[in-house]
Amino acid sequence: MNEEEIQEIIDEHMVVVFGKGEKDMPRCGFTANMQDIFDEVYPEYYMVDVLGDPELQECMRKKSHWPTFPQIYIKGEFMGGGDIITEMYETGELQEMLKEEE
Repeated sequence: MNEEEIQEIIDEHMVVVFGKGEKDMPRCGFTANMQDIFDEVYPEYYMVDVLGDPELQECMRKKSHWPTFPQIYIKGEFMGGGDIITEMYETGELQEMLKEEE
């Protein structure tokens, strides 16, 4: 997957989680946590599995300037990793941000 294809996915979906594993089978605890959060607050989120694709991982790191996964994009904007999204969820900021779009 190249940078253009990545940007198309980000542009097409309200919430994109670039994580480790599939939507129905996360392969790391941080990705599973993101899936639990988005299953609750925005189940229409789009999941991209970065495992097994070192080129995709490197492209994502360059794009976001973020070294780890998951990486979350909301409304086309890079929001951060699991810790940031968890904090936004716990304060209600994430729910408010996504509620605005309903």
